[in-house]
Amino acid sequence: MSIVSTDNEHPSRTVDLVFSGRVLTDDGILLRRVSVSDGRIVTVESVSDWAPTTGHQVIELAEDEVLVPGLVDTHVHVNEPGRTEWEGFATATRAAAAGGVTTVLDMPLNSVPATTSVDALAVKQAAAAGQCAVDVGFWAGAVPDSLGHLAELHEAGVFGFKCFLLDSGVPEFLPLSPVQLRAAMTEIAAFDGLLIVHAEDPDLIAAHAVPHTVHYAEFLGSRPPESETAAIETVIEAARTTGCRTHLVHLSSAAALPAIAAARADGVRLTVETCPHYLTLAAERIADGQTQFKCCPPVRDAANAELLWQGLAEGVIDVVVSDHSPSTVDLKLLDQGDFGAAWGGISSLQLGLPLIWSGARSRGHELGDVLGWMSRGPAELVGVAGKGRIAVGYAADLAVFAPEEQQTVDAHQLEHRNPVTPYDGVTLHGVVRATYLAGRPVTGQPAGQLLVRDGE
Repeated sequence: MSIVSTDNEHPSRTVDLVFSGRVLTDDGILLRRVSVSDGRIVTVESVSDWAPTTGHQVIELAEDEVLVPGLVDTHVHVNEPGRTEWEGFATATRAAAAGGVTTVLDMPLNSVPATTSVDALAVKQAAAAGQCAVDVGFWAGAVPDSLGHLAELHEAGVFGFKCFLLDSGVPEFLPLSPVQLRAAMTEIAAFDGLLIVHAEDPDLIAAHAVPHTVHYAEFLGSRPPESETAAIETVIEAARTTGCRTHLVHLSSAAALPAIAAARADGVRLTVETCPHYLTLAAERIADGQTQFKCCPPVRDAANAELLWQGLAEGVIDVVVSDHSPSTVDLKLLDQGDFGAAWGGISSLQLGLPLIWSGARSRGHELGDVLGWMSRGPAELVGVAGKGRIAVGYAADLAVFAPEEQQTVDAHQLEHRNPVTPYDGVTLHGVVRATYLAGRPVTGQPAGQLLVRDGE
C-alpha cells in the first residue's frame, strides 16, 4: 500500500480519499477505485471509468492487498466500568482496529453496573466517551429486574437485549426462568426488538457439574451437547409462541443445527452465531491444564467443528463474531490448570479475520464469504445502518487485508489488555495492514462514535 498525492489538474469532483486496487465488492474481488467524501463512499468505479478527482490522497493498494469492509463484531465484552482491569474501551477498540474491526457492540455484563437500566446505560456510555478507536454500540440486559422496563432501554437506543438461561458467572446479571423468558419475549415482540440468548440448560449443567478438574475431557463432559440442544428447544418454542425476533449467541454444538433449521423453515424468527474458537479449535488438541482454552459453552471436537463449518456454508448459522470475553491472567488459573474454577472466556477480538480466513480458505470458501459472515451479516442482523459493504452511500469503514501473508500470534504483541489467548504461537494466513474509520486511518487515538440503534 502506498500513498500518493493528486495533482488537481482535473477538478471534476472533490473527494477526500481514493483507494485504488483490488476491492471486495458485492460481485467479488475486482479492480476498482473507491472514492470517499465526508466519511462515506461516493463512487465505486472500474479503473477505465474512473474520472480524475481533486482528492487529497490516493491509496494505491499493493498487489497482494484487498480492500475489504471493516468487520462488525456484535459480541464483545469490554467490561468497563467496574472490571476495566479485564478489558477497557481504549484497549478493546485498539485491538478491534488492529484486527480490521471498525464496529463493536458491547455486551451488557461483566461491567459494573451491568447495562440493565437506562441509568446504567448512561454510566456505560460515559465510560466509553472519548476512549474509542472504533465505533461502539451497546446491548442491554434482560434480567428479572429489568422486565417491564425493556421498552425504555429500546427507546434509549440499545441494539437489543441479552439474557442467560443459567448462571451468567457474575452476580449482578441473573438468569431468566422459562416463564420469565416468555415474558421478556412478549415484551420485546411488542416493539419488534431483538433478544439474544445464551442457551444452556441449567438443570442439565447442574447434573453434570465438575467443580474442579485439570482434565479437559472432564470439563467438556460437564457441559454436554444436550445442554445446548435442550435450551435451544426451549428458546425455539418461546419464540414460536411470542413471535419475538430471537438470536442464539455462540453456538458450540452442531447437534442443535437440525432443530434450528426446522424452526426457521417453520417461520420462527431465529438467527444464530458461532465464534472463531468453535470453528478453529478442537477438544482433542487441548491438553490437561490449558485453561486458556476454557469458555462456556466449551470448545468441542474437530468433527463437531466441521459440522459448524457446514452449517455456515448452508446458511443455518448466520454470522461469526468473537465473543471476546477477557479477564486478567490470574483468573485463568494457568498455574493450577483448574478448568472448573478458572474464568471462562476466549480473547480473540484482534484475530477474528485471520482465524476465520485461515479456516475458510482451506475449505474452499472465498474471502467474500468470510466478510459476509463477519461484516455485512452482523451489520444487517442487528441493524447497524450503513456498514458492512463497500458500496455507494456506505460508511468508509474499511480494512486493507493481505490474505496470503502469514503471521504467528504473539499474545504479548496483541492490543488486548491482558496477554492470554489460546492462539499464542499459532501461524495464520492473513494480515490487516491498515484500518480506516469514516475514511480516516485508525491510529489508536480516540476517533470512534458511540452508536444507537438505527432511527434513534
